[in-house]
Amino acid sequence: MFGILGIVLSLALLIGLAYRGWNVIVLAPICATVGLLFGSLDAPVIATYTQVFMPALGNYLIKFFPLFLLGAVFGKLMDDSGCAQTIAHKIVEWTGRERAIIAIILACAVLTYGGVSLFVVAFAVFPVAMQMFREGNLPKRLIPASIALGSFTFTMTALPGTPAIQNAIPIPYFHTDTFAAPGLGIIAALVMFVCGSAWLMFRARRARLAGEGYGDHAQEKVAASPTPTPAGQMPSFAVAIMPILLVLVLNFVFSKYVVPAMDSDYLALPKYGKTTVSAVGGIWSIIMAMLIACVVLIGLTWKRFQNVRQSVTDGALGSMLPILNVGSEVAYGAVIASLASFLLVRDWLMTLTDNPIIGLAIVVNVLAGITGSSSGGMSIALQAVGQTYLELAQAAGISPQILHRVATLASGGLDVLPHSGAVITLLAICQMNHRQSYFDIFMVSAIFPLTAMVVVIVLNGMFGTF
Repeated sequence: MFGILGIVLSLALLIGLAYRGWNVIVLAPICATVGLLFGSLDAPVIATYTQVFMPALGNYLIKFFPLFLLGAVFGKLMDDSGCAQTIAHKIVEWTGRERAIIAIILACAVLTYGGVSLFVVAFAVFPVAMQMFREGNLPKRLIPASIALGSFTFTMTALPGTPAIQNAIPIPYFHTDTFAAPGLGIIAALVMFVCGSAWLMFRARRARLAGEGYGDHAQEKVAASPTPTPAGQMPSFAVAIMPILLVLVLNFVFSKYVVPAMDSDYLALPKYGKTTVSAVGGIWSIIMAMLIACVVLIGLTWKRFQNVRQSVTDGALGSMLPILNVGSEVAYGAVIASLASFLLVRDWLMTLTDNPIIGLAIVVNVLAGITGSSSGGMSIALQAVGQTYLELAQAAGISPQILHRVATLASGGLDVLPHSGAVITLLAICQMNHRQSYFDIFMVSAIFPLTAMVVVIVLNGMFGTF
């Protein structure tokens, strides 16, 4: 019990200080030490830091750094070339300004499904959203939830083939690819989109009936991406959308046809980690698709950049903090998972159900909520129980694809608790606070995604994985 108290205390410390703006790279080893000391008073703190914490952080970087790097560079190139703004404005034009909420959701969805970082999307779309909501006299407090619904719900965890890191993390554990359980993923995406959109429009109608408009924001500043204004006119929609389509199409082609057909016997050698193509092929596919899309994007919009080299450099540098933040959370989890008291908690969670799909959903959700990070929580969970649940599923004749999809969906539920870094950053970009906007963010980014996850589990039980 003393050890469990230490885990709870360390988590409370991590959540509380992160909520107050402390950097998780500094907090993670400190909070891990708190749990370590409570778990064992003679704990080898320094040895645990160098032999458990740092290797866990390093292993996460080894697996996923290319995805963070290419995703950040691609997002920066889309931003600096004007492609992101072109797509946002075109969708607004199609939907009409009277459908501001739907327009913003769709603009964010197209960009994030195409591989653009949600933070780049928020910077690019917020000025458009602010103008549309002001003209439509819609409450500004609904802008963060609209961006959240389009950016880190169905395009992050549900739609098949999405290049989001959350859809790549399960690949080496379940030997799947980013298109796992595509039919169930599409249904989950529809549940999130329809329910979330209906909720936000309901909230807008209630505000209108109550006489609430855009609001008085005297100190309002137009949010701007921290990039120079692209030279020349904005690219056409056809040019802007081409790199995003390339990411999706090439990812599918590489995942289903090119990578499986490659001669990969050499992967069994110790030099290459004694692995198989099924364990790494999904990540290879995303890397190659993103790399080609970056090259094509530069080629199509070369003259619209003020400085291509600077854009690539800024994008690369922009990938460092996110991956180190998440890697530190994963390392923190590895230290906690090494404690005997954590094994008691894990075993208790696993005894809640003998269904590996439901059990996996519970564990991933709990850890994503604890860390305030979808990717960090899922990584910790899969490291701790991924192999166990895979073996249970295989023994029960359950497809690994549903484990992949449920793990991804579960990571996008409680990860948006108030201490979530994504939530705090989004509110800062939109110049709102938790009191004004968090309730709607929670509804569209936690309640409806959790509902979609339950729907997927039920449908899989009734009809199997499809």
